[in-house]
Amino acid sequence: MRESVQAEVMMSFLVSEELSFRIPVELRYDTCDPYAVRLTFHLPGDAPVTWAFGRELLVDGVGRPCGEGDVRVAPVDPDTLGEVLIRLQVGSDQALFRSSTAPLVAFLDRTDKLVPLGQEGALADFDAHLEDVLDRILAEQSAG
Repeated sequence: MRESVQAEVMMSFLVSEELSFRIPVELRYDTCDPYAVRLTFHLPGDAPVTWAFGRELLVDGVGRPCGEGDVRVAPVDPDTLGEVLIRLQVGSDQALFRSSTAPLVAFLDRTDKLVPLGQEGALADFDAHLEDVLDRILAEQSAG
């Protein structure tokens, strides 16, 4: 059975040190792809952009800097854990987003109630949907 968790979070898109603006970001977690979360950024004047990356990366990034390559997540201040930075990079292009930690933790808590961390592989239909999920991820990357 396919189940999902969704939330909308307002994040700041940090264009430069002097310029940022708030945008809605849709967070989605689906049992068909139990290891990943999807963030869809609704940038003004552009088509929405979706990034998929490991749920565990987002969980870990709330409390400490983590990630390598295209996606990095880190708390703004590890002592207060009030805000999180999410850096997305493709080649030399990058985008930086700042979010309040509380709505991310609330979303992650809901995903954990649906599929507890470490239990992703126990989903009975995971193997049956793996090929479909991989095809969808490759299609998203080709379209992006």
